[in-house]
Amino acid sequence: MSDTVSNGKVISLEYTVKLEDNQVVETNVGNAPFTYTQGTKQILRGLEKAMEGMTVGEAKHVVVPPEDGFGSKDLTAVQEVPKNNVPEGIKVGAQLQGKDVSGKAVRPIVKEIKDHTVVLDLNHPLAGLTLFFDVKVIDVH
Repeated sequence: MSDTVSNGKVISLEYTVKLEDNQVVETNVGNAPFTYTQGTKQILRGLEKAMEGMTVGEAKHVVVPPEDGFGSKDLTAVQEVPKNNVPEGIKVGAQLQGKDVSGKAVRPIVKEIKDHTVVLDLNHPLAGLTLFFDVKVIDVH
């Protein structure tokens, strides 16, 4: 069956992801389908597992717990840095761009601004959260 989601197949899907309070995080409904290759870890582990065996036209509600999504919140990933190390005029909630000591790209979120320092959270914004996906397989090839 060539229209069944299985490892190595290129999948086109329509999705909406929400948080527990029903807040929409992201959707591509009404836009171009999202495309990925099944079994290559291009999407969240929990979603990839749930997609396995679906067929073209099939829709499903998928609950992805943190351990199969963006992981648990890492309390050691919160750092306090000197204020002069961040751009002027930043606000709490802003997402910055930078590199960690190994050169890997990071996008910390400003959690708190103090007199001389800024508290940055290096966790993924969705870490520690259960995600609720509504997915529909558009094409398999």
